[in-house]
Amino acid sequence: MNDASIAEERIDRLAEFARRLTRAGDDERAREAVRLARRIAERHRCGLPRRFDRFTCDACDAYLLPGRNARVRLQEGSHVVIRCDCGATERYPYPE
Repeated sequence: MNDASIAEERIDRLAEFARRLTRAGDDERAREAVRLARRIAERHRCGLPRRFDRFTCDACDAYLLPGRNARVRLQEGSHVVIRCDCGATERYPYPE
């Protein structure tokens, strides 16, 4: 097993851990898991999975769960707008 696959597996586990922590209401530990996953991805140059990357806040490192700490809206012109409780906003295109 090479280092990149170990790193990717660890990132996947940290993403799941952050999601469970956020659901349980432990936002600080979830932020630490997100920060650790980002550091591992940087160190091993493997990138974050799309689902994990899109549901983390770049400004405050929160794992975003719609309805709990994030708002998700569809914008005319085929964009998804995700707004974190800290006020940071991300826009992602979606195919028509």
